[in-house]
Amino acid sequence: MELLSALSLGELALSFSRVPLFPVFDLSYFIVSILYLKYEPGAVELSRRHPMASWLCAMLHCFGSYILADLLLGEPPVDYFSNNSSILLASAVWYLIFFCPLDLFYKCVCFLPVKLIFVAMKEVVRVRKIAVGIHHAHHHYHHGWLVMIATGWVKGSGVALMSNFEQLLRGVWKPETSEILHMSFPTKASLYGAILFTLQQTRWLPVSKASLIFIFTMFMVSCKVFLMATHSHSSPFDVLEGYICPVLFGSAWGSDHHHDNHGGSQGGTGPGPSHSALPTKSKEELSEGSRKKKTKKAD
Repeated sequence: MELLSALSLGELALSFSRVPLFPVFDLSYFIVSILYLKYEPGAVELSRRHPMASWLCAMLHCFGSYILADLLLGEPPVDYFSNNSSILLASAVWYLIFFCPLDLFYKCVCFLPVKLIFVAMKEVVRVRKIAVGIHHAHHHYHHGWLVMIATGWVKGSGVALMSNFEQLLRGVWKPETSEILHMSFPTKASLYGAILFTLQQTRWLPVSKASLIFIFTMFMVSCKVFLMATHSHSSPFDVLEGYICPVLFGSAWGSDHHHDNHGGSQGGTGPGPSHSALPTKSKEELSEGSRKKKTKKAD
């Protein structure tokens, strides 16, 4: 019985909420964040031509959520950059991922079992940041629910929300890729998590903060690890949104893609001509390719 009481959910959640994030969990957060930067088209070439711009983009990936949260609360956006230990650690990770000889560090952290561990640890940091952000906003605005939700949201997904600004540092401008228009699973989960933690902070959700942190962290870790292990781009919220959004908003969330796909056929006489144009184009390409091959043989 003593063992069972020691392993109770409340004590386990309380112990889990007291685990320090620095340096192990923060290191995992920096590794995954800068990995996503390296996956961006042209990021490797940018690091060779303009290393300072690449470093700034890496810092935004690591600390963008803190910058946005400080801006929302009217605090200095460079305040977190006074944390020398985190800046040096993130800078070291950036250098190893982009400039390590033979890409050894990049290959090691990209090994799927290792990467899944880092992803799981990153979600621990994300949930903790949401909870801390809402607590901080509640200290300034006791009854500002919207302020608390917004602060928690940007704390959890600030990097994605300011992705267009980060693209500008790389010389890219794609407003159609705004995270607000195409929310990913972490952005939606951060928003829903911010709502839950706001309800808990204002005593509308009868659960302790430590228990909510533990439960929501387990949910985020399970979902992210499963989605990455299966290489899936779907969201666990898709089924629920498919039922709720048509009732509340008249269409499913993200249904604009379907309208865009069918926009061309609505302007014509029907779907028939649009389908018949594809074989014609492919035949022209084939004939052009065969003509080029004949020309090469003749040369």
